[in-house]
Amino acid sequence: MFGLFSGKNEMEMHPKELKERLEKGDNLVIIDVREDWEHSRVRLPDAIHIPLAQLPRKLSEIDQEKDVVVYCHHGARSLQACHFLKKMGFEKVKNLTGGIDAYALHVDKTLPRY
Repeated sequence: MFGLFSGKNEMEMHPKELKERLEKGDNLVIIDVREDWEHSRVRLPDAIHIPLAQLPRKLSEIDQEKDVVVYCHHGARSLQACHFLKKMGFEKVKNLTGGIDAYALHVDKTLPRY
């Protein structure tokens, strides 16, 4: 494996890769940038909930030394968050490809979809 993350797009992580990393016990920071109502419907365990609009003022809550994986519903907002975090000096940032919806489709079919 080259670097901390693998894959064609350096800023993307497939849901199956996230599952593998979690099962290995990798120390990841997982950030959910969805709105409160979305977070209350379904979420990944141990994810930090920081709605996208609040991200700029909550940067101090994110450990910059760890690998960070950001997700939303389908991946668009979390990709915006990743670009912002990179601009703010975070080097190890990944977007969960397809968001929590793809995670529910490909990894954990027990998760509710909306």
